[in-house]
Amino acid sequence: METKELKFNANGLIPAIVQDHYTKEVLTLAYMNAESLAITIDEGQTCFWSRSRQELWRKGETSGNVQHVVSITADCDADALVVEVVKDGPACHTGAESCFFQPVYLSEELKAFSYEGLYHLIEGRKTHPKEGSYTSYLFDKGLDKILKKVGEECTEVIIGGRKEDKEETIYEIADLTYHVMVLMVQMGISLEDVTRELEKRHVIDHKVKQERMQ
Repeated sequence: METKELKFNANGLIPAIVQDHYTKEVLTLAYMNAESLAITIDEGQTCFWSRSRQELWRKGETSGNVQHVVSITADCDADALVVEVVKDGPACHTGAESCFFQPVYLSEELKAFSYEGLYHLIEGRKTHPKEGSYTSYLFDKGLDKILKKVGEECTEVIIGGRKEDKEETIYEIADLTYHVMVLMVQMGISLEDVTRELEKRHVIDHKVKQERMQ
């Protein structure tokens, strides 16, 4: 559809939901006016209208966390947009990958697990430490402590696997996965970063690292 068919509100704005192109994760909710939308389309990078500063705001102009636009889609009423992007860095000014990381409600019956959900919970414990939280404790102790735990959990996985104990190995892999994700958050590594690396390697069909025997 033509941009002139979009329905901007009384203030000349239209909400833009920014979504990660690879993971489909919602990154942020911002607003565009006709000018910022035109700039976004022309430059291929997100540009919004800042309601608080009353000025154009190019995402990443100060942080370097630019968002490269893949597509822009309007809803059925043409009064809201979904902007799919490939991001160069965190979407949130707090350093979190997404602005949406603070759980408000989780159904007891529908607490569906996802790696994205776990990642954001871990992020939340870093940006907003919680007293008594083991995850916040790890971040407080720093990188060396986190690396030590990753090493310990690697060893536990090896022990479980060597014993061919399936249940124990599953348990230890879960522990390792959690601690690796804590390390990722600590180092600013996103799930998308790992996904991209795996995509580049074609890891299923090709050997990536060659072991040489001297």
